[in-house]
Amino acid sequence: MPKVKFCLDEESKEIEVKTGVTLLEAAAKAEIRLNSICGGDGICAGCKVKVTKGEVKAEPTILLSREEVKGGYVLACQTKVVEQLEVEVPPESRAEEGQILIDEDAQRFKALTAGEQSYKHEPLVKKRFFQLPSPNLQDNLADHQRLYREIRRKEEVPTMQMGLKVLSNIQNLLRNNNWGVTVTLGRRGGTTEVIQLEDGNRTTQNYGVAIDIGTTTVVAHLVDLSNGNTLGAEARYNSQIEHGEEVTRRIIYSDQTGIEKLQEVIIEDINKLISTLVSQNQLELEHLTTVICSGNTTMLHFLLGLDPTHIRKDPYVPLSTNPPPIRAAEVGIRINPRGLLYSMPSIGGWVGGDITAGVLASGIHRRDDLTMLIDIGTNGEILVGNKEWMLSASASAGPAFEGTGARSGMRASKGAIERVEITDDDLRYSVIGGGKPKGICGSGLIDLVAELFKVGFINRTGKLDTERSTRVQETGVGAQFVVVTADESRTGEDIVITQPDIENLIRAKAAIYAGAHILMQRLNLDFDKLDHLLIAGGFGAYIDRESARILGLIPDIPLSKVQFIGNTSIIGTKMALLSHQALKEANEISQSVTYYDLINYPNYFDEFTRAKFLPHTDLDKFPTVTSEIHNRKHQ
Repeated sequence: MPKVKFCLDEESKEIEVKTGVTLLEAAAKAEIRLNSICGGDGICAGCKVKVTKGEVKAEPTILLSREEVKGGYVLACQTKVVEQLEVEVPPESRAEEGQILIDEDAQRFKALTAGEQSYKHEPLVKKRFFQLPSPNLQDNLADHQRLYREIRRKEEVPTMQMGLKVLSNIQNLLRNNNWGVTVTLGRRGGTTEVIQLEDGNRTTQNYGVAIDIGTTTVVAHLVDLSNGNTLGAEARYNSQIEHGEEVTRRIIYSDQTGIEKLQEVIIEDINKLISTLVSQNQLELEHLTTVICSGNTTMLHFLLGLDPTHIRKDPYVPLSTNPPPIRAAEVGIRINPRGLLYSMPSIGGWVGGDITAGVLASGIHRRDDLTMLIDIGTNGEILVGNKEWMLSASASAGPAFEGTGARSGMRASKGAIERVEITDDDLRYSVIGGGKPKGICGSGLIDLVAELFKVGFINRTGKLDTERSTRVQETGVGAQFVVVTADESRTGEDIVITQPDIENLIRAKAAIYAGAHILMQRLNLDFDKLDHLLIAGGFGAYIDRESARILGLIPDIPLSKVQFIGNTSIIGTKMALLSHQALKEANEISQSVTYYDLINYPNYFDEFTRAKFLPHTDLDKFPTVTSEIHNRKHQ
């Protein structure tokens, strides 16, 4: 079998593969993550590599320039191994690990509050120490029932269950420890399970993990269940990206090849996060008794190995919106062998447990004020309401806001441009982690397009004006704007935004705005009736509010009403982990929210088309933005 040698900046990896294997598959086998956001369909150019030695069979593509093709560049997903190769992997084609920006609000979250509502500290799985009275002739109750009696004296647990393995250990454990025992109790619906018994007082050795399974990013928080403290937070990219950037693509992939691979990679992501957190805090896996996950409905189906096929088929019915707690070991999550896995309840097929967690964390369901929540990400979700009622919808934005859908785009990691400001032809930017940039992330793209519009380098349709700036260049595949020249970038190539990049971003913002507008239309309300607009999601924490309004991503309302609330999915999930009352309330939220399918709106396509202008076709909807642009042009 031929060998493929992958050359990175300061190292190389060699792997032996079969003839006919794609370079993308070979890279994965060598544990090199490439930016294959289209799932290997050859339509994103994220996996571009340079073949420096050997012969390959490459499919033709319009995503590479003639100069790149002559220089040996190919798309890894569209190129098959023929013989022994050497392949150079440029920095911009690698998906970096360990550089993800973990939402700061989520890291700081400690309190069990949602708005002004506090929840009793009552973890889903808790440890209690019980000192049982020893039996005698007058009190000769069986060991099993004696333990239950003592538990019920201290806990409100009318219904209990216990596995045979635990039952068989009671006799010796009690007698060898002077009738003192630590009992791990787990809530499973209306039943409390005696999960395990331990000698001595082990009540402080109880930890749980709250996990937000995003379409792009997986975030995990390690929590001390005995006191509620957050001990650490870690994040990594969702490895399912290799099989499709969007949820729909992954469902199609699972239809074609089975669900096993998608479940396998997300479980492995979770296990790696848990392993890192345990190692950092010098814990033992057996002390982790609970994992609770939130995410969109499809992600939770993949987690549990449930078939998501009908989520994308009319009438869009998922297999389950509220799966029961199970043993984490059943799906391969490595914690205590008898530890439990919970899922945050979803609202519908396209509005998941992440939004339920967001409502719980933000307290919308307890507010008198009319509040809208927009979770901006690959699977954009929108909810509006108050304590009387709530209405939700899903507006798929695709990868544009994640940065990965653009020619020089990247996720929010070290080296990404996250802020842009343009004054005439003077462009200033800031880079995550400092130093030279290697690409531009979602918040930077929003800033950039808003600034290009403000200074007149693009018109209301987003078309670049080649006569307004020397930074605007014509290429063989259309116009592009040079943000950073090759000599100033980390990659040695120009960092640009192309005409298709701008169009993709405008389509994505149009989907979000149209979805929000339609929900308000269904309620016969205008945006000015909103008391609060909450922007959620790890990505949402870094968006500039004014840029978002100029773009037409959010409505033209006073910016004082717009609030970024961070990763509410992880916050709400952690609240449920630490309080049975909070999880019960999450269940009530999921059942009380009305889901509205935007496709059912008679003029959906018209609303979407009207929003595909900057900031909108109807400028009367954006008087503040119109006035600002007008004043700037006449300064």
